[in-house]
Amino acid sequence: MPSKLFSPLSLRGVTFKNRVFVSPMDQYSGQDGVPNAWHFVHLGSRAVGGAGCVIQEATAISPEGRISPGDLGIWNDVQRDAMRPITQFIKDNGAIPGIQIGHGGRKSCTAAPWLGGATVSEAEGGWRPVLAPSPIPFSPDSLMPKEMTAQDIVKVIEDFRNAARRSVEAGYQAIELHAAHGYLLHEFLSPLSNQRTDSYGGSLENRMRLALEICAVVRSAMPDNLPLFVRLSATDWVEGGWDVAQTIELVKQLRTLGADLIDTSSGGLVYNAKVPSGPGYQVPFSAQVRKETGMPTSTVGVITAPMQAEQIVATGQADVVMLARELLRNPYWPLHAANTLGANVDWPLPYERAKAH
Repeated sequence: MPSKLFSPLSLRGVTFKNRVFVSPMDQYSGQDGVPNAWHFVHLGSRAVGGAGCVIQEATAISPEGRISPGDLGIWNDVQRDAMRPITQFIKDNGAIPGIQIGHGGRKSCTAAPWLGGATVSEAEGGWRPVLAPSPIPFSPDSLMPKEMTAQDIVKVIEDFRNAARRSVEAGYQAIELHAAHGYLLHEFLSPLSNQRTDSYGGSLENRMRLALEICAVVRSAMPDNLPLFVRLSATDWVEGGWDVAQTIELVKQLRTLGADLIDTSSGGLVYNAKVPSGPGYQVPFSAQVRKETGMPTSTVGVITAPMQAEQIVATGQADVVMLARELLRNPYWPLHAANTLGANVDWPLPYERAKAH
């Protein structure tokens, strides 16, 4: 039986050659939001390695939206132009270049993980204030965020619109809206981090408002033939927080606004949440969202083996698997997985001599 994992997937006018996508992974290695040789090699090697889509790390829509000073950004044309050679190389090697755009919210202004991940002072390149729906810090060691005003919200919406426009101009053929992992849009969704009393807080309808408004403006800034993904945390893993039922309601509305795929993840909002991690632990969320909304989904989280990934897609639990750490360990995982699954895929011509082995 032909491999489902290595069958093509079409969303709008874009056809992905297979269903192995590179999950966006922050590299914390940019300068003023501009990519460099590290990003070219990091992203380009995953295209050479056979992935169907290579999604660039969470790319900030504004300087204050960065998670760390080393994050990439797409708030100006210098950044956009520096990304064009990367997207072209990805296309030239048979993959679809994607970009995740987002705002770090109350989790902004932190050091790279290998530097400890603590708050960065202004002298070290940090900034003040960090923004959030409510003045509730992420953890006891985090900065107290500033509650966003109506004007702040208007600016964020416009920043997302401009980021989407520049992403298309840079050559990305898929855009992912980051509304997961405890960053700004997820903070608005969850009642644990959103305690506003205006039209952006309180009821589920109000807490979803910003994510839906941003989905609409991002979609309007994209050509009709390019797909829009949305990454969601299906649950906060904390009672009384964001959960699967609310996720499903949000997805139904995202679909009407023109979203094309839900990148289903979980967690990230609460620093001490108990997450029962293990192989494929987030797959049931993808399967439930897909079943109850009819929306194409991807899944991520401790997916490491070719047969595991094949089973997820072949049984309809997700349309796509996103690999993160496994593709850091082995950029050529898709080529090896195709061999394991008996799928006939093209290798890069300079590597063709190694295909038989």
